[in-house]
Amino acid sequence: MDTKIILKYLAELSANNNREWYHDHKAEYKEANLQFEELLQSLILELGKFDASILHNIPKELTFKLVRDTRFSHDKSPYNPAFRAHISAKGKLPVPVGYYIMIKPGNQSFLGGGLFADMFKEATSMVRDYIAAHPAEWETIIHSADFENRFTVQGTALKNVPKGYDKEHPQAEFLKFKSWYIEYPISDETLSDSEAFLSQAIEIFRAMKPFNDYLNKALDGFTMPAR
Repeated sequence: MDTKIILKYLAELSANNNREWYHDHKAEYKEANLQFEELLQSLILELGKFDASILHNIPKELTFKLVRDTRFSHDKSPYNPAFRAHISAKGKLPVPVGYYIMIKPGNQSFLGGGLFADMFKEATSMVRDYIAAHPAEWETIIHSADFENRFTVQGTALKNVPKGYDKEHPQAEFLKFKSWYIEYPISDETLSDSEAFLSQAIEIFRAMKPFNDYLNKALDGFTMPAR
């Protein structure tokens, strides 16, 4: 795998975000995409050493398309110049939660974990209920040194604690959330060294695992709505 090839292609797409350039440079896209899939395969094998639930995944089934949905956006550029993937027990579906990677030049890359989607009301309710019932475990995870030194819990949140939940609950702030996720920024310089980046990614994802495990216990039994 060569992450420099990925960064070079995405930087050029960002500077030439139009269909003509994209179609004229399909060969470069295929090469960059191949490098990304090789990176994902390496990640799967290394992550599998401490999370066997993701070992069955096939890299090309985990990736998201470059094409943007511009129907409701002021930005009409046709492509998102980023390679993205989600690695979990059920592939790229948002639940169960897993390990998210986005490579985007301009120091916009990051590694993520947790529940990014906030449109599934049942999933939100399941996590709120679990946090309400297991506050000490949540507290232990988010205040561990491994976690606090790297992450801050983010997510879409309400202004107030929703009805049905104790406003004085020790985790009241997190009961306001509709999604719960964490991100770790990755610089272009770090990404340029493929082996060093892979090593760091494994370290970061390992530190995310207790957070993911907690959310997946909360989401046990959740099924994705039928389209």
